[in-house]
Amino acid sequence: MSVHRLDLLLLMFSLVLLVAVAAVRLSSRSGLPSLLIYLGIGVLLGQDGIAGITFNDAQLAQVLGYAALVVILAEGGLGTRWHDIRPTVPAAAVLATVGTAVSVGVVAVGAHVLTGSDWRISLLMGAVVSSTDAAAVFSVLRRVPLPARLSGLLEAESGFNDAPVVILAVAFATAGPIDSWWVLIGTVLLELAIGSAVGLIVGRLGALALRRVALPSSGLYPIAVVALTLLAYAGGALGHGSGFLAVYVCALVLGNAKLPHGPATRGFAEGLAWIAQISMFVMLGLLVNPRTMGDAVVPALVVGLVLVLVARPLSVLLTLTPFRVAWREQALLSWAGLRGAVPIVLATIPVVHAVPGAGQLFNTVFLLVVVFTLIQGPTLPLVARVLRISDTAHADDLEVESAPLERLHGHLLSVSIGPESRLAGVEVSELRLPKGAAVTLVVREGASFVPGPTTSLRHGDDLLVVATDQVRDRAERRLRAVDRGGKLAGWLSGTRGEY
Repeated sequence: MSVHRLDLLLLMFSLVLLVAVAAVRLSSRSGLPSLLIYLGIGVLLGQDGIAGITFNDAQLAQVLGYAALVVILAEGGLGTRWHDIRPTVPAAAVLATVGTAVSVGVVAVGAHVLTGSDWRISLLMGAVVSSTDAAAVFSVLRRVPLPARLSGLLEAESGFNDAPVVILAVAFATAGPIDSWWVLIGTVLLELAIGSAVGLIVGRLGALALRRVALPSSGLYPIAVVALTLLAYAGGALGHGSGFLAVYVCALVLGNAKLPHGPATRGFAEGLAWIAQISMFVMLGLLVNPRTMGDAVVPALVVGLVLVLVARPLSVLLTLTPFRVAWREQALLSWAGLRGAVPIVLATIPVVHAVPGAGQLFNTVFLLVVVFTLIQGPTLPLVARVLRISDTAHADDLEVESAPLERLHGHLLSVSIGPESRLAGVEVSELRLPKGAAVTLVVREGASFVPGPTTSLRHGDDLLVVATDQVRDRAERRLRAVDRGGKLAGWLSGTRGEY
């Protein structure tokens, strides 16, 4: 590749990123999911667009799509609070496995009966479109004020259900209809178990190492964390397990392990995830040939209606009713089953394996994602209001970053008090930090001072708290408890729990 051509590619890439960043602002104001804008950029740059770029390598698109999904799942796991999703994990796991199987079956029957597709294509269609998309869920749901149990359930489901649909899509693409369903079910469960175990082991060992070793630069911690999630994916895949589940579980463990420079690590991972999302959606837009889309419009609408109005609600009803989820919440969960890049990436699997009818299937999935994301994403807040479901609980408004002090066997906690935090008005002595921890400095309106026992904290204050290794976790838990419950935290019910 010549230097001049490299310069042009870098120019185009930088312009695409800048347009995509501006598109995020537009999507946040309009409620339009940004993924649609990224797909549109890819289509505009494609062979029938203004740039005329020809890209038709489905195998390369699949590899790059998998890589992007790994980064997106890693960021999702790092940003998910175990405290929020822990009560919903059993329900999310059942919805992501049994619910996905129900959805695959219903969509397959609907596609076969209503569009006339053969059973192999119908089963592939069911497998490809039955996974909720992590990128869509993580980006949309964090802007919708849902109760923590619902947002946690949806986030956990989107992190869990990529694995079974990948296994099913590959099985259907390589072998067609399976003679022994029990063998397929056993394979899915085994791969999920291996992926979970690998992710848990890598996450636990990685967290232990990062907490005990003080790296010479704070910028190395985010790199190490991301490298560990990639190691989990590789380990899970090479161990014949689910790499996607491994990377999500590993990231979930690391994200809740109170690692040094946690906020910086999450910010780094979020930046990588944005680049991965933008690149992946633009690439998928390049892969599309709009001239061949005409015959896929009707099948996309038919299959999409079956998925949204029948398959998803039925899977939610059958799997969440035993967990005593109210019908209004089930209705919201049914509508919030957002699709995105995952179905489009999975639709490249039959193309790579040269399955007859794979091109039509890809076009159908692409249109289905575009149309129904355009409908579901912007209307989700309205549906939540109609169903009278909103988050009335106080959101945590405290940012804590930790830096190790290796030679002193301690940690320096940087605490930012947000505008809604109940730390405001609390005196330093009323924090009741454990012995071995102390507030050493307060930064207020650009000026810093050493606080006394009667110094009252304010919104916008930044605190420096020094804690020994033995009490570091207890000190942070205490700060977060006061952030939620005020100075009486620990005496009042509901404010003692760990963060």
